Amino acid sequence: MRPRRAATALLLLLTAAALPATAAGPARAAAAAPRPLPVLFDNRAVSADARPDAADFDGAGRSLSAQDLAAAGWTPGGVLALDGARLTLPRTAPGTPDNVVAHGQQVALRGRGEALTFLVAATGGAAGGTGTVRYRDGSRSGYELTAPDWRSGPLATKAVALPHLNRATGGQSAGPARLYAVTVPLRAGREVRSVVLPAASGAAALHVFAVAVRDTGRGRTGSWAASTAGYRAVGPWTDRTLRLVVHSGAGGPRARIRLANTFAAAPVEIAAASIAVRGTGAAARGAPVPLTFGGGHRGVRVPAGAEAFSDPAGFTVPAGTDLLVSLHLPGTVAAAPVHQEAAQLSYLSAAGGGDRTADAGGAAFPETMTLWPFLTGVDVGGGPGSVVALGDSITDGVRSTAGANRRWPDVLARRLAAQHAVPRYGVLNQGISANRIVTDRYPGDGVSGDTGGVSAGHRLERDVLAQPAARTVVVFEGINDLRAGTPAADLIAGLRELAGRAHTRGLRVLVATVAPCAGYPDCTPDVEARRQAVNAFVRDNGGAFDATLDFDAVLRDPHLPQRLLPAYDSGDHLHPGDAGLRALGDAVDLRTLVPQGPNETH
Repeated sequence: MRPRRAATALLLLLTAAALPATAAGPARAAAAAPRPLPVLFDNRAVSADARPDAADFDGAGRSLSAQDLAAAGWTPGGVLALDGARLTLPRTAPGTPDNVVAHGQQVALRGRGEALTFLVAATGGAAGGTGTVRYRDGSRSGYELTAPDWRSGPLATKAVALPHLNRATGGQSAGPARLYAVTVPLRAGREVRSVVLPAASGAAALHVFAVAVRDTGRGRTGSWAASTAGYRAVGPWTDRTLRLVVHSGAGGPRARIRLANTFAAAPVEIAAASIAVRGTGAAARGAPVPLTFGGGHRGVRVPAGAEAFSDPAGFTVPAGTDLLVSLHLPGTVAAAPVHQEAAQLSYLSAAGGGDRTADAGGAAFPETMTLWPFLTGVDVGGGPGSVVALGDSITDGVRSTAGANRRWPDVLARRLAAQHAVPRYGVLNQGISANRIVTDRYPGDGVSGDTGGVSAGHRLERDVLAQPAARTVVVFEGINDLRAGTPAADLIAGLRELAGRAHTRGLRVLVATVAPCAGYPDCTPDVEARRQAVNAFVRDNGGAFDATLDFDAVLRDPHLPQRLLPAYDSGDHLHPGDAGLRALGDAVDLRTLVPQGPNETH
């Protein structure tokens, strides 16, 4: 070997030896050229229960249970839809490399979309760093990726929680163990060529199991949506068909539905599904149109924590019309992710009644329910995209007339559909009764009677940023935080954070002032003082938001401004009735919903 080459080789060896080690395995230099992620796998996170010593995820001999993953529907090589992204799980056997410890490796990746989604977890504490996306046109963009710890990270944002840990010595112990889907923005319109993983520093290690380009459907518009508010006991339902009534906003061709198994611990089987225009009651106006999944399959198995999208169906959704979405559950379902406050009757077939998704009549559906299980969205092909209303019970329509679709987002949707001055956006109602901005009501895991949802901050990715072609978000909540004792400064910080994250993804952000509630039992003078402080910030926010909606001014009694105007009060002094909700929907200047162009990306 020539002296210069020998010196170079020695330098490379010394450099590699000097790289910091992680708790889960040796660090390595970035590859000279991008390689597929599975080629880079250098850590074993999953072991079979019978061979717990075959993997060491965290450097302390602990690992994930392959049996627990299978019980959740997370199988090797399976494709998971998480927050709108399709991620392929490692196609590896237990005890073999199934993830990479991030240290600047270059990952070959192709696709065009608005974000990257990583399936990750950290060991030794939360771990993160800065990475780079390289595009086919030669440009680059940076991103920040942080993975929560697999044992102590928040349950509210986890993709899946597993009940056990496998240990190399001592057998199995109680969990939970957690994996996370974390999404970062891309430059709009550019095709990804490769991704450089962060070079995480410190004792904690950032593990990457999968990565995918996310495209939430720039060629689609949301027509209807509902947020998962909790995971509660139901039925049990055995071999029954749910016939769910939802009200379309935007109309259009090629209908698609979204099903979510959010917060669940086990997969759910949907054996068949259909969509129809509603006639009366549970009866359809004409034969229901069958829906397929995954390129023509009649049914779909939705893993724990994941979602599923139907194939676009040849069904035209009329604007402002009740639809029937029918789902056949062939097995027994004892708990389900639900939107609790539907303000709408839906229908349920008799126990053991089998698949009734093709029924045009309603005779097979003798039971009713006032919640929406599993179904979280209907969208249509084409159109200008979606406006998302992120809120609490006032947005959810609590105490509005049931079945009349008089929520303020319904009013806004009808106004948009009836005009041509601005794009005729779809309006997606992501209100959850009892929801808060800063703190969780539902903890994010397990069967619970609390259906107030995780915080707006914890659900922003799923309920806003991953919605079909989201253009604008309207944030209208905070009164529940104030009633729970949240300081005004914390609520203001929460609003700033929501706006900052949405701006990073290119959305326009409107924030509404908090409505009055004096006369409601816990709306004390202290709550009123903090409400006034928050509203003062919202009105004069220094550019944190793109526009302000003064819903406080719309609803308050001018003679007693701490109270709702009697004509707008539903009677409980907290929730507006139909007239108040109509006033809110009518108060929105439609021009404020329109993004101002590519420069409005903050």
